[in-house]
Amino acid sequence: MFLAVVLFAAGLVLLIKGGDWFVDGATGIARRYHVPELLIGATVVSIGTTLPEVMVSAQSALTGHGEIAYGNAIGSIICNTALIAAITIAVTPQSVNRKTIRTPVIFFFVAAAIYCFTAYFIGFFYRPLGMILLAVFLLYMFITVGQMKDQPQQAAEPEEEEEERPLWKDLLLLVVGAVLIAVGANLLVDNGTLIAEGLGVPESVIALTFVALGTSLPELVTAITSLIRGHGALSLGNIIGANLFNLVLVSGVSVTLSPFAVPASKVVAGINASLLIDIPVMLFVMSFMTLPALIRGKLTRAQGIILLIVYFAFCILQFVL
Repeated sequence: MFLAVVLFAAGLVLLIKGGDWFVDGATGIARRYHVPELLIGATVVSIGTTLPEVMVSAQSALTGHGEIAYGNAIGSIICNTALIAAITIAVTPQSVNRKTIRTPVIFFFVAAAIYCFTAYFIGFFYRPLGMILLAVFLLYMFITVGQMKDQPQQAAEPEEEEEERPLWKDLLLLVVGAVLIAVGANLLVDNGTLIAEGLGVPESVIALTFVALGTSLPELVTAITSLIRGHGALSLGNIIGANLFNLVLVSGVSVTLSPFAVPASKVVAGINASLLIDIPVMLFVMSFMTLPALIRGKLTRAQGIILLIVYFAFCILQFVL
C-alpha cells in the first residue's frame, strides 16, 4: 500500500510537470507563428490544463476501469467549482463579464443535459455519445475562435522582454511534456486502483476525490497565480472552460475509446449513489456559481463559502457511504 501511495503521488507530479511543459512548448510554437494571445489562451492553454484529466480518463477506460474515467470527469468539475473557484470567490468577490462566460455556460448545460439523459435513462455510455460530446467540443471551439476574430485586439500589457526559445526546445518541451503526462496518467490509474482495493472503497470514490483533485491541480495553480496578480476573473474563466472540457473532451475521448456503464458500486436507499449524489452535486455547484453571475453580473463571498462547505461535505460523504 505504501508503494502504491508513493507511485500515485509520483504520477501526480509527472502529470503536473508534464502539463506545464506541454503548455510551455505549445505556447512557444504558437507565438513563433504569431498566433494571437487570446486564441492561445482559449485553445492551447485551456486544453493543456485539461490534458491530465483526458489522459487519466482515457487510460482508465482503455484498461477497463470505467469507474475512474467516469468519476474523474465529474469529480474534477465538482473540485474545480466548489474548491478552486470557491477559494477565488471567497477571497476576492468580483464583478463578472456576463458576455464572456455566457457561451461556455450555455455549452456546459447543453452537454450536461445530454450526459444526464444518457446516465439516467440509458445507464450505459455508448460510443455514439462520446462522438456527440466531441462534436459539441469542436463546435464550441469553432464558435469561440470566431468570436475572438470578431473582437478588436486589446493592447498587451507591458511585460519584460523574453528571449525567444529555439524551435527545437519548444518541440522538446512539447514531446517530453506529453510523455510525462502519459506516464503520470498510467501511474495514477494503476496505483489509484490498488489504493481503492486496499481501502476497500469503490474506484469511483478514489476518482471523485483524490484523482479529481490531483488532475485539477493545474487549475488550482492558475487560480492562485491569478489571485496573487489580481486577475481573479481570469481564474474564473479558466475554470468554467475547464469544466466544459471535462464534460465534452474528457468524457468524449474516454467514452469513444472504450464505452462503459454508469458505475453502480454504491447504493443509497436502493438508488445508485452516483445518480442520487454525484451528478446532482455537479449540476448544483455549477448552477450555484454561474447562474447568479449571469443574472447579477457579480459573485459574492457567501457563494464561495457555501461552495467550500458543499465540497468538503461531498468528500466526507464519499467515504461514509
